[in-house]
Amino acid sequence: MTRRPYRLVRVLSSALAAGTLLTTAACSDDGGTDGSRVSGVTASQAAGKRQTPSPATTLTTDRARTALITEADIEDDWTQVKDTEADNWHDSLLIGRVDVSGFLTAKAQAADCRRLLDSLFDDDLVGRPSGASELRGFEQGDSRLLYQVASYERNDPQDSLNWMANLPAECDQFTVTDGGDQRTVQVVETSLPGVGDAREGLRVTVRGSTGGTQATLTLDVAAVRVGDDAITVTAGGLDGDENDSVEQAVRLGTQHLKDVLAGKTPSPDPGEVQ
Repeated sequence: MTRRPYRLVRVLSSALAAGTLLTTAACSDDGGTDGSRVSGVTASQAAGKRQTPSPATTLTTDRARTALITEADIEDDWTQVKDTEADNWHDSLLIGRVDVSGFLTAKAQAADCRRLLDSLFDDDLVGRPSGASELRGFEQGDSRLLYQVASYERNDPQDSLNWMANLPAECDQFTVTDGGDQRTVQVVETSLPGVGDAREGLRVTVRGSTGGTQATLTLDVAAVRVGDDAITVTAGGLDGDENDSVEQAVRLGTQHLKDVLAGKTPSPDPGEVQ
């Protein structure tokens, strides 16, 4: 596979050494699940007899911006960054060629794993939005959190959630090479609050070297569908676990989106959201 060129994209980053930018993102524990989740087989079943709500409003750019979370909605000491800064976050650890030799069904599995890394790098885990899309970035030490609200009315977001549900089995562990650097990638399922119409959570861990320096990048990623719209969260970095912040962002962010689609204004007080 030809190495993908560097370009300005919306992905998490954290500094490693001598100005090297590394994406930061999500963490989670080893495959814990929540009985209220819609994932794996249940996600596919839900897609087959899916009940899409009829919102009072469609998601416009202004409404998507209103549905974004704020610093008050996530735990710890996250600080919101300028939109232009979040737009340019990117991660060199996610670039590389997937080694197909380690897969039972090499071509298909390697393609799914490559798609995962590309989606994290390009910030389109649920696919390219077909309608309104807004994002917001936060930072805390060497960790980054990127939050997006988008409309997917012309490309079913449930298809992407079904694809995500299979990744812990398809891409359990694989190797990526980039020049002389070799990295090991692990993907496990994580639990999310039982919100939205369907949801999927993953922890992606990348261990290896970049520019001769050893590093471990841990990303917690989550996607929640509300009708034909969805929120996505990517959080983490070299410091590791940001799962609590992802869960908080998912819980309150989904409620923000539902309020906006119902023609309401999201509560500015996170304590008012049940």
